[in-house]
Order: sequence, then structure tokens, then C-alpha cells
Amino acid sequence: MATVEALLLAPGAGADRESPALVAVEQAVAVPTVRMDFPYRREGRKAPDRAPKLIASVREEAVGLAASAGVAPDRIALGGRSMGGRMCSMAVAEGLPAAALVLLSYPLHPPGKPEKLRIEHLPRITVPCLFVGGSRDPFGSPEEIEHHTAAIAGPVTHVWVPGGHSPKGQDAAIAATVADWLGSL
Repeated sequence: MATVEALLLAPGAGADRESPALVAVEQAVAVPTVRMDFPYRREGRKAPDRAPKLIASVREEAVGLAASAGVAPDRIALGGRSMGGRMCSMAVAEGLPAAALVLLSYPLHPPGKPEKLRIEHLPRITVPCLFVGGSRDPFGSPEEIEHHTAAIAGPVTHVWVPGGHSPKGQDAAIAATVADWLGSL
């Protein structure tokens, strides 16, 4: 497995780069980290762009991080919270080089709509993946996520913390989990 030399973190749809969970992860890890904003946030809009534009911005940020940190693109871990992590996983499934994926509160499906799964790209992921989520997340229960992420070709680690989609009071535990996992690769 590739050593992780940098980390790119993307926020959820309703947040920006200052999301407390992302800040906590950046402070906990021992590698250069960039917390990105998606274009719609930088432009002052609340509604996310469509996936192709979001994925393109992940690619752009990853290329910029590789250049600024002086590391190979396949030595960067990509990820983030909810939609941000999902866009990173889709970019990697489309061929963006990465060392690993860090997926916090992965949105497996919209709340109350378990039939609308967001899993088509999962079998094309070959890098190690960390899923950290709330034990009562309406976007996907631990059982649902563990079942569907079995389709991922790379090694998958699941860690569950008390709480819902934004597990309250868990930022330090989540950050420590990410730091330990990245250090183990």
C-alpha cells in the first residue's frame, strides 16, 4: 500500500471548508492537508453544482495539492464529509490517482429513500477506504453501508461512532480514527 503524504478534504453539501469535523481531522493528521471549498460555495451559492462539476473541482484541488506539497498524486488521500467524500470516491472511481479514501458520514442514500442507492461507482474503487459514520445515520445505517461497500475492490475499514449524520461531540474521536488509520497505511 502507498504511504499517504498529503490529504485533501471536501465538505458536505451544507458546509464549507471550515466544517468542524474537517478542521479536527486536519489538526490530527501528520501530513500536509488542504480543506477545499466547492465552486458553488466560493461563489456564495447554497445549492451544490451537479456531480461532474464537483468531481472536476476535486480533480483540480488534488492536482494543486500534489504540486504544492511536492508529492506524487497517488500518495494523496482524498475524502471528506458526506457529499464531499462521495465526490472524492467518484473521482477516484473515474481514475483520479489516490493513496486512499477517507469517507466521513458517507451518504449511501437520501434519508428515508433506501431504494435510491449511490453505489454504482463503488466496484471501481481499488484503494484502501475508511468509512467513519454515526451509528444512527439516516443516510445509511452501519449494516447498509457495510453490505454495499463489500463491492469495493480495495480494503475497507468501518468505524461507527454514536450519533446521526453529523455525530455531535465526536469530532475528536473521528479525527483520531482518521489519523491512526492513515498512519497504518
